[in-house]
This record gives sequence, structure tokens and C-alpha cells, in this order.
Amino acid sequence: MYMEFHIRCYRKTHLFFEETLFFAPGDTGFQVWDIGSAKIGTMICFDWYYPEAARTLALKGAEIICHPSNLILPNCPDSMPVRCLENRVFAITCNRTGSEARDGKDQLTFIGNSEVVAPKGAILHRAPRDQDELYIVEIDPADARNKTLTRYNDLLRDRRESLYR
Repeated sequence: MYMEFHIRCYRKTHLFFEETLFFAPGDTGFQVWDIGSAKIGTMICFDWYYPEAARTLALKGAEIICHPSNLILPNCPDSMPVRCLENRVFAITCNRTGSEARDGKDQLTFIGNSEVVAPKGAILHRAPRDQDELYIVEIDPADARNKTLTRYNDLLRDRRESLYR
């Protein structure tokens, strides 16, 4: 099967730590791309810290959130199941491992724990903290299309936006 690929661009919205000294935050907004078999959205590194990032992607139709990262704070691996549950999306976090010396500055140690999380918050696979790993997880993007919580409740349709301001 031949698939046509297009290069797309998302620029990181939320800068972390010293990034704020050297970079400007991105201005592309959160993007969702239909790749045929799934609709994917991207958030980069520290974007995960803001629940609005994942919610915006879900509202735009993302079924899978791709999340490349250089995480040093410990909370993301335990938070992504919540992001997935509250938006009924898959998330794939690909995080760096190891440490990096920085010319006389504090060394950065990355937390590893790359993971794949299902729409109901189940961790389908989590890599170790201290080593790189290649792991294949089979998912069905259709699982992220069902936003029904009960026969009376729909996760996105039942939102009351006028009360959130």
C-alpha cells in the first residue's frame, strides 16, 4: 500500500525553564492532521502541563496525540493517563533518557518513561526510566472516537463552555 506523506509544522506553544531566555513560543496553534487511518495531533514537551493543549487537540478531532519530549520533571508519565481519560484520546509520549552536561550549568537528567496510553487511561506500555527502548503497541484509533461516558453523557457534547470563563 502506498501512502502519500506531507510535512507538517507545529511549533511548541509552552516554553520551559531557560528556553524562555532563548526562544519565542510557537504561534501555529495546536494542529490535527488526518493521515488516513487516524487523526493525529502534536504537543511538544512542556505543552503537556496545560490541560487545554490536549483538550484543544481532542476538540479538533485528534485520536492520537504524539508527544515528543525532553522531560526532566517527574509528573508527566503519571499525568498522561489523566489527559487521555479526560479527552478519550491515545497519547504516545516519546521521552529522552540519560543526562546532559551544559557548560558550567546544572546537569539535566531526563526521566525516560516513554509510554503509550489508551483513551480510558490504561497504560499500554511504559519504557524504563534509564534506558532507550523500542516497543510496538497495536492500537485502534476508532477507540478514541467514542466520547460516550454513559447513555446520557457525552464527554465533549456535554461541556458547558459559558460557565468555564
